Amino acid sequence: MKYSHIAVKLFEREGEDVFYDPVYHGRTLKVFGMDEWPGKALKYFADEYRKLDYGTVIFDTEGDFPEEGFDTVIRVEDGKGTGLDPILLASQGLLDGYTAATIVQTVYGLDRTLTERLYADILAGKAKSVPQTLRSGGKYGEVIAESYTPLDEAFYSGEPPKFEKNILVDLGKTYSITLAGMAFLVVSAVVRHRRKTMIGVNDAAVLGYTTAGGAAIPLITRPMRARVTILATQYAIDSIMNLAGPSLILYHDPDTQSVIYETNGVPPGPMRKHVHKGQGAFIYRTPETINVFWGEVEF
Repeated sequence: MKYSHIAVKLFEREGEDVFYDPVYHGRTLKVFGMDEWPGKALKYFADEYRKLDYGTVIFDTEGDFPEEGFDTVIRVEDGKGTGLDPILLASQGLLDGYTAATIVQTVYGLDRTLTERLYADILAGKAKSVPQTLRSGGKYGEVIAESYTPLDEAFYSGEPPKFEKNILVDLGKTYSITLAGMAFLVVSAVVRHRRKTMIGVNDAAVLGYTTAGGAAIPLITRPMRARVTILATQYAIDSIMNLAGPSLILYHDPDTQSVIYETNGVPPGPMRKHVHKGQGAFIYRTPETINVFWGEVEF
């Protein structure tokens, strides 16, 4: 088989190596593994795509992804500022006003009318930040106040990040899944139009659990030419497994491996080979077939 220039080798096999090719297999690769294996896979893919002069945007819930090679590191920690205020980012041209308004809508549950009103005020320069809208006395401020906390106040504080070519979002020091989901959504919205970029997430199931995090997944998995998304997770949940694109099974619980095979439509029998430590099973579909390849992983 011929591969595109952005294919990455997965396994070494006798006779023919196995590659993941976003052009041929799909722009979103789902990686399932337990313990340290999802993180190892994400590190491997980031290194390989940097060799191809791709930018990398990594969301890391473990907090142990190496910082070397990143131009921008955003650390999310409870009670400390990140500068990830969507309205402030819109005023600096990093987001459009409507996207900023819909992020606030998603996080705080504004209805459509209040969202449109907030959008109009962002365009008019009346709404300058999320904390300022809270204290504005407007109807949308009242709704925001219902779920706004001191953690939110601290989260929005500080200067906005620069969002350069290689971005690491370190979520390992926050105990608030709400803040992690907010950071995931805001940064995903900023980078959603980037091409020649690999976006990686560990752990995708955890970050997709919240309303804000769930809204971020479609932003980074929308098929775009010259872009790759790697969703790595220890948890095999439907919202991740049912996304379009191939799957890579690494070492995991036998029952979980079986569920992943089942979800991908792999028939019972020899195509469902058990994956051991240091191995992987790559599953992808064509219009006519389901394909499964096994081998020793390189990470």
